[in-house]
Amino acid sequence: MNKKRNTLQKQLIMNAVRELDIHASAEQVFAHVTEKHSSISKATIYRNLKQMAESGELLEIGIPGSAAHYDHNCHEHYHFMCENCERIVDVEGDITDIFNKIKYEEKIEITGIRLSFVGLCEKCKSKPM
Repeated sequence: MNKKRNTLQKQLIMNAVRELDIHASAEQVFAHVTEKHSSISKATIYRNLKQMAESGELLEIGIPGSAAHYDHNCHEHYHFMCENCERIVDVEGDITDIFNKIKYEEKIEITGIRLSFVGLCEKCKSKPM
């Protein structure tokens, strides 16, 4: 039987991802957790983040050219990442037309959607370059 264990490390990691609420990278989660629990290793953080993403407890956000980030908000949604400050924000919306075209017209089986938008956030856009 492959029973999912809820270890102290996993709980600390989940708490960190929720508390940071910034779509944190593994490094940010590690820094946050070790502020209070310095005995937890970086390898433990990375291993548990990977396992939690694989089990669906966390959403892993893979953006080309950037480290993986983790989201505790696991419902179907999209992301925007600022190319300057690398802040990631949730984007809610519906892409039903594109989904239906791929699924029904092209007859492709879709098992998930990972759509990310990239550009400049309002704060970075207003800064002189």
